[in-house]
Amino acid sequence: MKKKKVNWGNVIIYMILIMGIVITLLPFAWMLLTSLKGQTEAVRIPPSILPKKPLWGNYKKVFEVIPFGKMYFNTIVSSVVTVGIQLFICSMAAYAFGRIKFPGRNIIFTALLAVLMIPASFFILPQYLMIQKLGLLNTLPALFIPNLFSAFGTFLMRQFFMALPDELEDAARLDGCNQFMIYTRIMLPLVRSGLVALGILTLRFAWNDLMWPLIVNTSSEKMTLSAGLSFLQGQYATDYPTMMAGAMMAVLPLLILFAIFQKQFIEGVAMTGVKG
Repeated sequence: MKKKKVNWGNVIIYMILIMGIVITLLPFAWMLLTSLKGQTEAVRIPPSILPKKPLWGNYKKVFEVIPFGKMYFNTIVSSVVTVGIQLFICSMAAYAFGRIKFPGRNIIFTALLAVLMIPASFFILPQYLMIQKLGLLNTLPALFIPNLFSAFGTFLMRQFFMALPDELEDAARLDGCNQFMIYTRIMLPLVRSGLVALGILTLRFAWNDLMWPLIVNTSSEKMTLSAGLSFLQGQYATDYPTMMAGAMMAVLPLLILFAIFQKQFIEGVAMTGVKG
């Protein structure tokens, strides 16, 4: 019997991947374990890994210290509106840039891509002044209005539309479809993986946005989760178990959505540069 040779290259690759998984999951595991500890046990040196007695009351305490339920509602509304409108606008703009030939198309698209070269912090002041002039400071719409369009989202979706064959549009026109019918009935279903990828990326950004809610809103009732959890950090002492419990509940929806749409997300990101 011949012994199979060990492929040490694959072994090394698997070991590296396992180490990457452990490094990635370690902060989540530590966050979960800390959320079940008491304050004394959480700041103990040397640190204890497992809680002596799980304290599930920390999750209830989050709702007592800050208006966590209201912040959750604000985050959900802001994220859903941002994702829905951004997918609609970016997909329409991407279809126009990728499939419709009109004068100045490349110049306008180049100017659009130039926005990606400017740091996001440069837009904070003009966006704040716009929200102020509209009288929307300290309101829920102020959270999502500046994020309803994305140059990156337009670029991402344009790559998917350009990868589709021209014969699809020709056949649709022969069947009597107009431009909008081609976009909605033919093209959009074929770029579903791109829409899922952009939706998850946009949702992650909107869900985790910290600085902008703190700038435009001052009331805790109008804050999102990321900004609201920062209120749990005290000036001299921080209740780490309560903060970790809030962070655990805040990150859970994103983990569930990514687990459900993981295949479409990876496929969408992998196919971004198929045709440019």
